[in-house]
Amino acid sequence: MTFITNLPLFSIVLSLFSGVLCFLLGGRAARRYTIVYECVLLIMAVLVLRYTMVRGAFTYVMGEFPAPWGNEIRAGILEALMASVFLMIMICAVIAGKRYVKMDVDESKINLYYALINLMTAALMALIWTNDIFTGYVFLEILTLTSCGILIVREIGRTTLAAVRYMILNLLGSGLFLLGVVLLYTITGNLLMVPMQEQISILARSPNNILTITLSLAILTMGLGIKSGLFPFHYWMPDTYGWATPTSGAILSSLVSKAYIFLLFKIFYRVIGIEVFRQLPLGNVLFVLGILGMVFGSISAIRANNINHMVAFSSAAQIGYIYMGIGLGGMAGYTAAMFQIIAHALTKSLLFLTTPRLAEVSGNSLKFRDLQGSGLRDKSAGYFFLFGALSMIGIPIFAGFSAKLLFALAGVDSGSGKKLFLVMMALAISSLLNAIYFIRTAIRIFTEPQSRKAHGTIEDQRAKGRWVKGLKAEYVLPMTVLTAANLFLGLFSWVLVDLIQKGLAMFG
Repeated sequence: MTFITNLPLFSIVLSLFSGVLCFLLGGRAARRYTIVYECVLLIMAVLVLRYTMVRGAFTYVMGEFPAPWGNEIRAGILEALMASVFLMIMICAVIAGKRYVKMDVDESKINLYYALINLMTAALMALIWTNDIFTGYVFLEILTLTSCGILIVREIGRTTLAAVRYMILNLLGSGLFLLGVVLLYTITGNLLMVPMQEQISILARSPNNILTITLSLAILTMGLGIKSGLFPFHYWMPDTYGWATPTSGAILSSLVSKAYIFLLFKIFYRVIGIEVFRQLPLGNVLFVLGILGMVFGSISAIRANNINHMVAFSSAAQIGYIYMGIGLGGMAGYTAAMFQIIAHALTKSLLFLTTPRLAEVSGNSLKFRDLQGSGLRDKSAGYFFLFGALSMIGIPIFAGFSAKLLFALAGVDSGSGKKLFLVMMALAISSLLNAIYFIRTAIRIFTEPQSRKAHGTIEDQRAKGRWVKGLKAEYVLPMTVLTAANLFLGLFSWVLVDLIQKGLAMFG
């Protein structure tokens, strides 16, 4: 073991310590500290990624206690890759949304906001690195509480209502997850993932045990499905993402929901075992629900009259892609699902950090009727939104196109004519629906209003003046990083695909 093998644990411990520290700092100091320490975590994750690419996966055993009492951290290429991407997006969201945190959060509570961000980072890192299913549950709860915290800290009526609704549904999901964990522990006698898989592989040899395994996994999957926004449990998204401060909306939509799905994928692969999972009907259920989410999420986005609600409903559609890939199965399906997690995280953070600026130069309104010409009043925000929209539609050179191509290839690789037909139809319909609402929005924001005395014009110009005087660089730089990463995945998708497939090979 080398020093680098300690870094995954350090990233969790440092995040927990940083959360406590930010309670003691002032607002500005807490923000600066958060940015610096997140950058340190990113460097650590990249070092672990490099290490695993050269030497393979490793397991860090804490306390040297045997199963089921021991606790483990496991790091491979896929875990290190996800940690690196998540931290990069977290840094960009904190920097680009800094101005709106100052506007939306009471000055006396800004340090509390960044403390919650740090505790959330600890939970995200723990869900990525942990090799213990009960530790996963503990940090699920921490992630739920911190997510509600960064929602309610804005202190307007809609965010309070959204936070209460979000907490109720997430606690329901957590309860189902815990029930599934208890059932799996009852039949395996273990909480560490690898020993659980060994016991389940033995139990699965008897047809009499398949029903018990299926029931346990179905309850657990339903819990994480509710928390991640799987259809039909996605209707909490518009208020949760739409009324949060921009940094919160970007983090919740891009990272939190993906962390739940990544944990679920680890359970399929490392607790149940992918060979046993293929014998269960659950994959087909996720395949169907994923396709329904792709279609009905987009239909809801078309009907939205608020740009943030539109982007939030499109998240439900894009999460449907991930579950469809998991349901397809095989290396191609799992690769497409993991690629979509990263592509959607990059794109959705780009969109949620852009819409508040378009609203700010439109009389602080998110209504479509007031946004006309907003892309002309702030061209940088308009173009960043356009890039994100083109990626969501699936235009070539953007990450969204590469993701959809991978799903099509996964449909071919499935060996099932029915699944291939459903995948192709779902991709075609979803892409068409995406084009309807994103192109319509892009046209609106780049069309000059008929009246130059439109609502909010004076406020728009004042806001634009303040923006130009010194705040633009700290917004444009992280947004450029997100856009560049999106283009890289579109133009050089094979690089990420190769990493994902190598990571999957050592994931079990």
